[in-house]
Amino acid sequence: MWVQGILVGLVLGTTAVAAVAAPAQSLRPVLRPATVTVVSSGGTIPYVQKTAAPVASQRPVLRPIDPEIKAPEAQPVAAANKGFQRWIDGYRSRALKAGISAAVFDRAFRGVEYNTDVIQRDRNQSEFTKTIWEYLDSAASDTRVKNGKAALKKHRKTLERIEAHYGVDKEVVVAVWGLESNYGTYKGTTPIIEALATLSYDGRRGKFFEQQLTAALKIIQSGDVRPQNMTGSWAGAMGHTQFIPTSYLAFAVDFTGDGKRDIWSDDPTDALASTAAYLKRSGWVTGQPWGVEVQLPKGFNYALASRKIQKSPSEWARLGVRDMQGRKVPNHGKASILLPAGGRGVAFMIFKNFAAIERYNAADAYVIGVGHLSDRIKGGSEFQGKWPRGDRALTFKERKELQRRLTRAGFDTQGVDGKIGPITIEAVRAYQRSVGATPDGYASLTLLKSLR
Repeated sequence: MWVQGILVGLVLGTTAVAAVAAPAQSLRPVLRPATVTVVSSGGTIPYVQKTAAPVASQRPVLRPIDPEIKAPEAQPVAAANKGFQRWIDGYRSRALKAGISAAVFDRAFRGVEYNTDVIQRDRNQSEFTKTIWEYLDSAASDTRVKNGKAALKKHRKTLERIEAHYGVDKEVVVAVWGLESNYGTYKGTTPIIEALATLSYDGRRGKFFEQQLTAALKIIQSGDVRPQNMTGSWAGAMGHTQFIPTSYLAFAVDFTGDGKRDIWSDDPTDALASTAAYLKRSGWVTGQPWGVEVQLPKGFNYALASRKIQKSPSEWARLGVRDMQGRKVPNHGKASILLPAGGRGVAFMIFKNFAAIERYNAADAYVIGVGHLSDRIKGGSEFQGKWPRGDRALTFKERKELQRRLTRAGFDTQGVDGKIGPITIEAVRAYQRSVGATPDGYASLTLLKSLR
């Protein structure tokens, strides 16, 4: 589903996944449960541990404006339309050089105007204020689980064929569908060509959006969709599972065999198959879970909770890590321990398929949301561990303050950017060790207050 707001990836480090032909990095919002509006300042948010270079997600990760930098005012409509038309005239020659026919271009741009609503949505970006548990409360709510089971039942034969072909669990595909468009109930109604042209002309992220615009024109030229039917979010994501144009060109498939890769119509078949194809090419391992909720032993070395550190489940078991029933986790392959809310939150043993979903959307909360929703659709239970629900997310200014205070205290974060990345997390761990606190790297308000 497409959330009405600007969202940012909760980007974590990840282990290597199978090489894929990745479209250019995009700037589209992430974290999209149907009933949540969450926004951020960019980069990571406080409860995420970032311990290695992030995987190159093929999905967009919007980098909203730094809240300390005032965005330029949108131009008056009359002036903007004149300038916009001049931009279109200039872009037309670039599009034709890129292989777009004049007839396709002129048909796609018929009636296109400077869209002030798109500009306002792009400019009105504020601070991320929700925690991971608040996000997950919506992402895997009882209603979304119920609707997911109903969607699976309704499209079971199609989903079973997709699963057999790509080896991606049908429940995972349904979960992506549920988070991206609330099972097709909100795919977005904004004309994509107009939105992308407006954002390209706006210029602040013009290069990226022009690339998406050219890709959208190629989709139209291929005959997959008519311009008037190419609709989606204000930022260019389209269809049941919200593909941006470059991702569509790279991964969309015609699973119905009608000659078109149709992700827009009421029939979700091509969109669901395209999502499975995307995950498969991102390194999905058939039969492997995305992750397993685990309990950590007393005295666990929290320095081991890192994406850089991988062990087999049997090796983790020797260190006392068990599933929530106290059993050894089956040997699904190498795994890392993830603590998205520190030592007082839910703990996960994550596998390679975590990284595959991360390629679809480089946000830990999103990946956990997809994984947990898919498990719930299969009949699994809610998380048994507890979240530190008394905490709140640090604001952007507070994250910068944390970095400044850590550095002044002798725990260098190598810069103040408000992003809780691997260097800042290691600084947090070092500070926690120095004061006798659990060194889980969790950048909490309590930690900030202790530094004040």
